[in-house]
Amino acid sequence: MPVPVLARDRLKAELLAFLEALELPLGVRLWDGTRTGPPDAKAGVWIREPAALARLFQGPLDLALGEAFVAGEIEIEGSIEDLLAELERAAGRLSPRALLARMARARGLRREIRRLDLSARLRGRRHSPARDRAAIRHHYDVGNAFFRLWLDRRMIYSCAYFPEGDEDLDTAQAKKLEHTLKKLLLHPGDHLLDIGSGWGGLALFAAEHFGARVTGVTVSEAQVAYARAWAEAEGLSHQVSFLPFDYREVRGTFDKMVSVGMAEHVGAENLPLYFRRAWENLKPGGLFLHYVITRGPVPPAFGRELASGEFLRRYVFPDGEILPLWQHLQAAEQAGFEVRDVEDLREHYAKTLRHWVRRLEERWQEAVGLVGEARARVWWLYMGVSAYQFAAGHLAIHQVLLAKPGGGGRVYLPPSRAHLYAG
Repeated sequence: MPVPVLARDRLKAELLAFLEALELPLGVRLWDGTRTGPPDAKAGVWIREPAALARLFQGPLDLALGEAFVAGEIEIEGSIEDLLAELERAAGRLSPRALLARMARARGLRREIRRLDLSARLRGRRHSPARDRAAIRHHYDVGNAFFRLWLDRRMIYSCAYFPEGDEDLDTAQAKKLEHTLKKLLLHPGDHLLDIGSGWGGLALFAAEHFGARVTGVTVSEAQVAYARAWAEAEGLSHQVSFLPFDYREVRGTFDKMVSVGMAEHVGAENLPLYFRRAWENLKPGGLFLHYVITRGPVPPAFGRELASGEFLRRYVFPDGEILPLWQHLQAAEQAGFEVRDVEDLREHYAKTLRHWVRRLEERWQEAVGLVGEARARVWWLYMGVSAYQFAAGHLAIHQVLLAKPGGGGRVYLPPSRAHLYAG
């Protein structure tokens, strides 16, 4: 339903007054050609449809902005990270109370508008095995061809490692795999469990370069099919197996374990169970590398209205939870694990995401052809915002090395980290 002319004029007046109060160094262009902000602004927003303003004044702001962008009602001009940085600085100049009061004045102007049918529609108890499978499939079963457009050649969908700073994405992902598996002291013949094995890149790297036997588990059937075919093509299917298992279904005895970017889907209430299952399946004296996105400090001005996380929960990671590091460490220790090493690689994830965004932009028309423009816009926005969040320290990515002590507390680890950086 289009926004009536009178409401449109009132929304425009509210927006201009709001921008004047914030004194944003951003360019804003409206549907009728009106412009505000400095002409040399590094970033800005083009509001193409009045309906976008109806969304923005309704809140929460992150959901409203995300839906308006996906619907094509607004466009971002310039760098999305510059835009977010200016918005964050502006939030500190206007109290949340004042912001909510101004937004409340315009709430009555909102009209019902078309909702995109891209959000996850999950049923059942939150973080039950069936619902977790549905949530994972919503994100990962978009289509292998779509991910191939912008991931590296090994299809690694997690933080790369740039120790020199100028590595290309393929090199940085290979260095991440090596860095990760060196921490596990992975030896030929070791049986490694890869929890959340994705398209199989880490598992196949561990088999080929470290001589390990690997069992990979993921609930995404599209990923299992891809990984099995890849292992067969590489002649490694005798050494690597992939199973369509939830982490709760795994039963076995493993020398080493790794979980990369999977625990974000577990949920706070199931985190103790996740670590108990890992403990039960790991040999005494074994090592477990838990690699997870964690929550950093968010400015007080970015309260629930501005940073609710609702857009990500509805459109990108349904039921996903980003928890503070202490919560992971507490659950791991309660299961019996000893925390032996912690490393934060958040700047590396910001750089990884920038690579992904650039690669997606370079193959944009192919992406739109595969998944449609609206879904491609969801992914571009989510990755661009995430790059800023990691760079600003609002998100972090931690590699946590855990040990299951053997008799007498025995855990073999080198006396220093030197082995990680040896050629």
